[in-house]
Amino acid sequence: MSRLLRRVGAPPVPERELTVRSADGARLHVEVHGPQDAPTVVLAHGWTCSTRFWDAQIRALAPDHRVVAYDQRGHGGSPAAAPGGYSTDALADDLEAVLAATLGPGRKAVIAGHSMGGMTIMAAARRDGLREHAAAVLLCSTGSSRLPDASTVLPLPAGRARTAGTRAILAAAAPLGPVTPITRRVLKYATMGAGAAPERVALCARIVHACPRAARSAWGKVLADLDLDAGVRELRVPTAVVAGTADRLTPIGHARAIAAALPDGLGLTELTGLGHMTPVEAPEAVTAKIRELAAAYLPAGIPGTGTNSTDSTDGTAEKEEVA
Repeated sequence: MSRLLRRVGAPPVPERELTVRSADGARLHVEVHGPQDAPTVVLAHGWTCSTRFWDAQIRALAPDHRVVAYDQRGHGGSPAAAPGGYSTDALADDLEAVLAATLGPGRKAVIAGHSMGGMTIMAAARRDGLREHAAAVLLCSTGSSRLPDASTVLPLPAGRARTAGTRAILAAAAPLGPVTPITRRVLKYATMGAGAAPERVALCARIVHACPRAARSAWGKVLADLDLDAGVRELRVPTAVVAGTADRLTPIGHARAIAAALPDGLGLTELTGLGHMTPVEAPEAVTAKIRELAAAYLPAGIPGTGTNSTDSTDGTAEKEEVA
């Protein structure tokens, strides 16, 4: 791995980059970091984010783990989907495609999902691909249903007005514009705890503002009508939950309900005073939980690579396309 990535603030440089085709032909940008023969971790980011959201986890884990991170369709390096290509089924299809392209038959990984990434895992709970490849799961700051009803982003009493306003925010396609002190303040209020460090707020703002507004709106409409409660009950792999107690987007009640409903739950870690962006707000805590799951559920020294995998040793990422 290139030593340049060790500069503070520099994005991690992947060993390989893949373009993976999902079931409907959608193209997904995938990055692979770390040693090819190390235990594998797969990271799925949330709404309006990208692989850059996981930079702290990639830096910390890649020296001794094989880390796979991908951009959800319409985010980061993954192009927008065709009309009708945004749904919870599409989330599950995309995760299955990434697992198939980066893990050999029967090979296992720890799969971590934040927000919509966690919903992706719930959506795929019944899928053969997830059941074949998931050794353990981490759900960060996520919910399974009734998001507009529970969200407290709008400072209104619970009821029709707040729910309708939240739905409008989720579906909004207006441009966010440049990152400014005002937009950083708004983003911090909506998505992070009061004590979030300014540099972490700025990082989240850059990532969120880079999300194309059409994809933001299309996925927001999916989230507004989300119903994955059955997926929680079907997630039959060891699953840990992490959430911030000051989360306004998916308040802590969601995490408590999910943890209680999981068939093989490993408990809920509540991060006091933190908001929705836990992997950025508390990177050490989230990374430690992923590392703990990998140590407990992944055999050391067994590679997670698939038949399409090759090793890059010159510090530059190889780019390939996987059907």
